[in-house]
Amino acid sequence: MAKGNLRTRLFLSHMAVMTVGIVTLVVVGRLYTPRLLVITMQRYENGVMSLHRRTQLLKGVEEAWSKGMVWSILVGGGAAGALSYWVSRRIIRPLDQMAEITRQFAAGDLAARVPSSEILEIQRLANSFNRMASDLEGVEQRRRELVGDLTHELRTPLTILHGYLEGLADGTVPPQPELYERLAAETTRLQRLVNDLQELSKLEAGYLPIQAQSLALPPLLEVLIQTFEGQQAHPDQVALVLDCPPDLPAVYADPSRIEQILINLLGNALRYTDQGKVVVRAWAEPNRVYLSVADTGIGIAEEDVPYVFERFWRADRSRNRSSGGTGLGLTICRRLVTVQGGEISVTSCLGQGTTFTFWLPQA
Repeated sequence: MAKGNLRTRLFLSHMAVMTVGIVTLVVVGRLYTPRLLVITMQRYENGVMSLHRRTQLLKGVEEAWSKGMVWSILVGGGAAGALSYWVSRRIIRPLDQMAEITRQFAAGDLAARVPSSEILEIQRLANSFNRMASDLEGVEQRRRELVGDLTHELRTPLTILHGYLEGLADGTVPPQPELYERLAAETTRLQRLVNDLQELSKLEAGYLPIQAQSLALPPLLEVLIQTFEGQQAHPDQVALVLDCPPDLPAVYADPSRIEQILINLLGNALRYTDQGKVVVRAWAEPNRVYLSVADTGIGIAEEDVPYVFERFWRADRSRNRSSGGTGLGLTICRRLVTVQGGEISVTSCLGQGTTFTFWLPQA
């Protein structure tokens, strides 16, 4: 019983149970059936039947009982053995399928799934296995997309750097301050891309620490507005507006991460707004505090809105702007909001502006 495959062990266990039952039936029947027969005969014969006839009748009953018991063992044991073998096969078949699919997974085929089973426990195991398979397939798909997107994002700055450096080396490109500024800008872009990738990988792996605490938002928002107003090249063209009640409830969040989210959203809003205003608004609802960053910029096309938070996604308009970012900022924002228990969404209309809204739990 300790060795062998599961099918054999399960079959032998059924047979052992059946054997114990049969042996018990034989022993009990052999010991008590004649005694019970004698007691019953004495109750009904009232001394009429002679001892010789009684002995013959008892032997006949014992012989008939023995023959019946043999046939019962043969027929019942055979039927029970066949049924036990059939049940064992039905239980083991899904497990064999799981083993085969596991081998397919190890060989790189992530599309295989375990079929459904009529056995509840096996079905639960199959559902868990299939969910794991879907998660692994999703992880592999995201890994491939990340490698492809990263290759695309790195190719442009590396090509620019390589071309200019070759030109400087062979003298076809004159060394000018503007050229060195361009090279420095491209290296800065590469550094931002690497930093953003590192932070995103930590977020997705759950390694980025979140120091959540009770946080009052009005002072933080006022400091951010003042900081961005001081950095604007043309403050008269784009107005920064803060709409935040002073009695806004505190949130339970990480101050540095909330600042990072707002800096990213404000930076995007100002980058794509040439005229008008950018409004930072905060308000409270039951158990939640909402923040929004709304601009009157160029907006996002309706068909592009569902992809705003995807890695490296940028609309064509932003790819054509020299001020475009790495394409990871909004993805990081979504992850930072999510790990702090909130949600973020976006609404936009092309040519009219964009609004990013997220909420955080109240402290």
